[in-house]
Amino acid sequence: MPILPGPPPVEITLRRSARTRRFSLRISRLDGRVTLSMPLRAREAEALRFATEQEAWIRSTLADMPSQRLIGLGDEIPFEGRMVRIVPGQGRSVQLLGDSLAVPGDPAQAGVRVGAFLKVMARDRLAAACDRHAAALGRRYTRITLRDTRSRWGSCAHDGALMFSWRLIMAPPTVLDYVAAHEVAHLVEMNHSAAFWAVVTRLYPRWQVQRAWLHDAGQALHGHRFGPAPANED
Repeated sequence: MPILPGPPPVEITLRRSARTRRFSLRISRLDGRVTLSMPLRAREAEALRFATEQEAWIRSTLADMPSQRLIGLGDEIPFEGRMVRIVPGQGRSVQLLGDSLAVPGDPAQAGVRVGAFLKVMARDRLAAACDRHAAALGRRYTRITLRDTRSRWGSCAHDGALMFSWRLIMAPPTVLDYVAAHEVAHLVEMNHSAAFWAVVTRLYPRWQVQRAWLHDAGQALHGHRFGPAPANED
């Protein structure tokens, strides 16, 4: 794999395509992978020269991406727009108790259990919001899928399938509601025309405020990783 030298070195994934007519760079907001698309017969040396010319943009974009911190007991995370602290809990299920999120069981699995709790809550809130907005339009969606995406907060397919980032449950409820309205509006207008935004405005007036919140603060929601705590090494 080609490497862009420097502190630190950056790996470049080359992707040749018969459909590609010029060099282009893409940086995944999910894992930071840098992909350089290139014409089928272009030389690798030309591709690397193009990447070198774009080095400042590559490093700036990577630096702006939030680093992920592994979440565990004692940490605070945003939930529906407010900070809650993860504490040991009793019983069998994760419970929201005021400003605390009580997590029972093995402390090493607290992050995993919190992540699962967030996904359940996200599906519940998004389904309710989508049902309400779809009913207001007299339309139906086919299903809701949750993913952990950085490139978009939601999408609507031509078959009426809706996809959302489950991390929206960490944003204020008004932001989640706006994203749900945005994607449901695509059931009427599968574009971003003036007619589409008129439908969004009908469902969620003053949506610009919530869209601005996602632009300004949304990326911070990706700074939390919900996995098992690393095992102690003797």
